[in-house]
Amino acid sequence: MSNILLAIYVMCVMALFVYGINCYYIVWRFWKTYRKESTRIRKHINAAQSVFNNPAALPHVTTQIPLYNEANVAERVILAVAAIDYPASRHEIQILDDSTDETSTIVDQVASSLRREGKDIVVFRRKNRQGYKAGALAEGLQVCKGTFIAIFDSDFVPHPNYLRQMIPALLADEKLAFVQARWGHLNTSHSVLTQAQSIGIDGHFMIEQSTRAFNGFFMNFNGTAGVWRKAAIIDAGGWQSDTLTEDMDLSYRCQLVGWRASFLADVVVPAELPETYTAFKSQQFRWAKGSIQTAIKLYPKVLRSEASVMSKVQAFLHLTHYSIHPIMALLSILTLPVLLTLDVDIPWQLMAFCMFCILIAICGPSSLYLTSQIATKSGLKRLLFFPVLMCVGVGIALSNTRGVFEAVMNIKSGFVRTPKRGDRKQTQYQVTAPVLPIFEILLGIYCAVSLYFYIDAEKYMVGPFLLIYACGFLLIGISSFKESYQQGTKN
Repeated sequence: MSNILLAIYVMCVMALFVYGINCYYIVWRFWKTYRKESTRIRKHINAAQSVFNNPAALPHVTTQIPLYNEANVAERVILAVAAIDYPASRHEIQILDDSTDETSTIVDQVASSLRREGKDIVVFRRKNRQGYKAGALAEGLQVCKGTFIAIFDSDFVPHPNYLRQMIPALLADEKLAFVQARWGHLNTSHSVLTQAQSIGIDGHFMIEQSTRAFNGFFMNFNGTAGVWRKAAIIDAGGWQSDTLTEDMDLSYRCQLVGWRASFLADVVVPAELPETYTAFKSQQFRWAKGSIQTAIKLYPKVLRSEASVMSKVQAFLHLTHYSIHPIMALLSILTLPVLLTLDVDIPWQLMAFCMFCILIAICGPSSLYLTSQIATKSGLKRLLFFPVLMCVGVGIALSNTRGVFEAVMNIKSGFVRTPKRGDRKQTQYQVTAPVLPIFEILLGIYCAVSLYFYIDAEKYMVGPFLLIYACGFLLIGISSFKESYQQGTKN
């Protein structure tokens, strides 16, 4: 049994090692291609700017704003979209409102005001929320006027020149299905949690998305702050709601039928970061479950496609990225039994090898995040929040493990939108998780006990990793429990 436990432990370490090594590869490909490809794309976009000299020749654009109970941010996003510098006669604003609270009243008031100003704005309401966001986008697509479809979630605030930057990219390449902008941050300084999240999102967009777009790998639309070619959506089978990441699903289906995708790193659309641990975990749970659902649904088709071997490898690592969380959770549980059940001391060579692999796995994402801060010129002071980012990344492992297993076991769950504080701050939207934080706290204590036993056994190399695990689970568990308790007392 001890040998079996050790073998499982080593396999988990090696799996994390693979994902960690890939981070270095992504960083290498970023530096190799970013400057050249972004310059080439920008030249094509600049060449297409002449279309704005004749407003009547501009393509019709529909901007879709899907809403569900977003009283704090609905007005802000609608006004920001209405302020986009694009001829009103060529820009339809389509509000897909599934709300059941005061959001609908706010939407109607803002829409009426904008219509009096000459804006082409439509409020589209369904009889039910079938298909959630994907269902709303699909029904809106059937009646929209646009050749191109811009999409904004409720917490995003696009700049007025957004379409002037994005549309030329689609005009310059007729096989481009969509172009994705980079997410910015409205509330980075709110807390250590938002500071840590901002680093993680910068790493995903600036490094991962740039690398995928500029190297011909499969890349995903991020659900918002992008512009689609309507013909590509229809050609790929339209929006589908059988996964929780309808954006990733449609992105892959488009690329599998021959369309391309692109990313504009210099077009930044600021948005809110989740400000509570429960909201952040809810968001990550949805992304974890949805990406694994998409992997199960589409990766066999990726394997059968004519994509390059490296594209298929990157697609696998991309779609299954959240599987690292069950691996991390399992490692945290196995560490103590491995120590206590072995009849002989673990050979120092094997221990050193495992620790080297774990170190590589941990430093891989860190190198990616560091590169993103350099590339975005965000300032090295933000590196002070790296330890928080590491702890948060570990601490959500239990929640995301549940998401991965639900995807594998085909357990259905609803689309839980992430609460936003916005600028109105009039409605308190909350996500509660009263049970899971208890297990996270217990796992954090378990990791702390494991750390004590390893130090007592003079196995010091494992110490730093167990310390991160203990701090991560305790941080997420205690913070989530506190938020849930506070919400319960308010109710």
